Amino acid sequence: MKKFLAIIPARYASSRFPGKPLVDLKGKPMIQRVYEQAKTVLDTVIVATDDQRIYDCVKAFGGEVIMTSPNHTCGTDRVYEAYQHYCAASTSPINHSETVVINIQGDEPFIQPNQIQALINCFPTEIATLVHPFTENDTLNDLQNSNYVKVAIAFENNLEKATTGRAMYFSRNIIPYIRGLQPNEWLQQRKHYRHIGMYAYRADVLQKITQMPPSSLEKMECLEQLRWLENGLTIRVAVTEHISIGIDTPEDLQHALRYLNNKSN
Repeated sequence: MKKFLAIIPARYASSRFPGKPLVDLKGKPMIQRVYEQAKTVLDTVIVATDDQRIYDCVKAFGGEVIMTSPNHTCGTDRVYEAYQHYCAASTSPINHSETVVINIQGDEPFIQPNQIQALINCFPTEIATLVHPFTENDTLNDLQNSNYVKVAIAFENNLEKATTGRAMYFSRNIIPYIRGLQPNEWLQQRKHYRHIGMYAYRADVLQKITQMPPSSLEKMECLEQLRWLENGLTIRVAVTEHISIGIDTPEDLQHALRYLNNKSN
């Protein structure tokens, strides 16, 4: 029987928004809101941080937190170090091939429980992640936006009803290209999918990917998931209808506060 646990990487230093895990969202620090959302689905939730202020904050609201190295260059490495600490502190043996680690970003306070459950439902696999379809409200500019990572997917059933599939490629460019149509017609002709940056890894696979050197495609697109594909790993995707409100800048914080105010009215 598989065991699922969530690890939330949370750094204080951010070039665009220093200290964002601790910003106040209507009486709660953001990291607490992320933690509480994850706890609605999972029994084991751990914050992985390199900052004493975040560590103390999590302890103050009763959360589980692990201090990690400040030298990690990506969240995946921080998650793996926290998992190693978790295993070392465990009082019983852990089967890494039967344990799944879910990486939940520390700046996603409105992550939905059904998004976490969708990742869980992808297993058995090696890695799982989420995608969201572009809609009629999106524009060609949205589709062309290089900050929105697009995914080419091999679906397992009818495209219009598909809910799971296998990721074939991730790109900052538009994929798939539809020959014979103008780009402004593509969204009306076929669904295109935007990547949602949540991952779940089988624990033995998580260990493996932290030991892989950066790949050529990863360097070109600046997308670490391409390293995993280039090394032959399977990434299963689940379609979610929710777009989480990530907080990367002070402007994003104002948007999140308006969202909370609308929910409470």
